[in-house]
Amino acid sequence: MMPRSEAALRLLAPAKLNLFLHVVGRRDDGYHLLQTAFRLIDLCDWIALAPRDDGEIRLAQGVPGVPAAENLAVRAARALQAAAGVRRGATLAIEKRIPLGGGLGGGSSDAATTLIGLNRMWGTELPPEELARLAVELGADVPFFVFGRNAFAEGIGERLTPLALDPAWYVVLTPGIGVSTAAVFAAPELTRDAKPIKITAFFKGFGRNDLEPVVCARFPAVAEHLAWLRAFGDARMTGSGSSVFAEFGSEAEARAVVARIPEGMRGFAVRGLDRHPLFEPRQASDALD
Repeated sequence: MMPRSEAALRLLAPAKLNLFLHVVGRRDDGYHLLQTAFRLIDLCDWIALAPRDDGEIRLAQGVPGVPAAENLAVRAARALQAAAGVRRGATLAIEKRIPLGGGLGGGSSDAATTLIGLNRMWGTELPPEELARLAVELGADVPFFVFGRNAFAEGIGERLTPLALDPAWYVVLTPGIGVSTAAVFAAPELTRDAKPIKITAFFKGFGRNDLEPVVCARFPAVAEHLAWLRAFGDARMTGSGSSVFAEFGSEAEARAVVARIPEGMRGFAVRGLDRHPLFEPRQASDALD
């Protein structure tokens, strides 16, 4: 667990994959009901948090294409500040490694790491269930990253059951297209009545991504990347895209596929994680001078 610290911190914010994603209904307020399996991977952003005495929440450098007021990490800091009645502030610096708009959860992970880190740095000590409540208000994927373990998720993403997953490597292809999650979920052709499954069905290999047909029809490059990767295994899209992935049993297998990626396609090999790095005893954070 990350140690309590009043000093500036530099923290990891890992990406995720949706090993499957079913849309099983829609609530009266418009939110979609989902089932998914989240897998943490070792592709990470870095979040640097420095305390301020003036109560301001500042972003040291903007993320291209994301207005500061809409940045989830900034919103997370302000939500924690309000919920805990904190008068102190923070300067946030985000070092992006996770592609934007690719379905890998970078913005949500940044927000979760900010919540966890500031909760320690400010000494607010809000319990996990309170952080989870704040996370739900920020976005559907944020509760998972606060949860910190691979999980089977239901509801709008807030009902989480831990998943023990086998070690695995993944090849991830990133078409470089930003896909609007809101637009995909609003698509009239989206199927919203998938039959709910049990965790046992997932472990038997059942599952798909219900958003995939919508995205592939609207973004041919995503379909092209999927078709290429499917020559090597059961490839599918993560989240609302545009990234696609396939699972492999070893690093060597994954890197052999990466070596064959055609010119004009981008991709990489990543390792599946069991836990969020901030909850690993050996590797939690770097204290900054």
